[in-house]
Amino acid sequence: MKPEDFIEQYSDALKTQDWKIVESLIHNDASVTFSNGVVHIGKPKIKIAFEKNFSVIKNEVYLISKVKWLLKNESTAVYLFDFYWKGIVNNKQAAGNGIGTVVLIKESGKWKLLTEHLGKKFS
Repeated sequence: MKPEDFIEQYSDALKTQDWKIVESLIHNDASVTFSNGVVHIGKPKIKIAFEKNFSVIKNEVYLISKVKWLLKNESTAVYLFDFYWKGIVNNKQAAGNGIGTVVLIKESGKWKLLTEHLGKKFS
């Protein structure tokens, strides 16, 4: 598998809103920073954060675009991207967008997310 394949797998996994499917793509020592600035370190804390998002945002659509690869080798990959999401929060339509950075590492032949940092997009 190439690191480009990870992006599609991760997006598809997030669409399921099922942590059991997302979990296999996350490194045990991962960190995830949401666009509100909250940092979640380690798979157990990331699980709690993702499951909370999955329960709060109904019918979520999450899209990434403008992927820019900064590094790709046999064991590490880094990319930047724009993201957009929409869904129903508290029975109302909600949406957001921003920029992201992902660091992947290859572990046992599979690409895993080591860190994801989502931020606000400034014009």
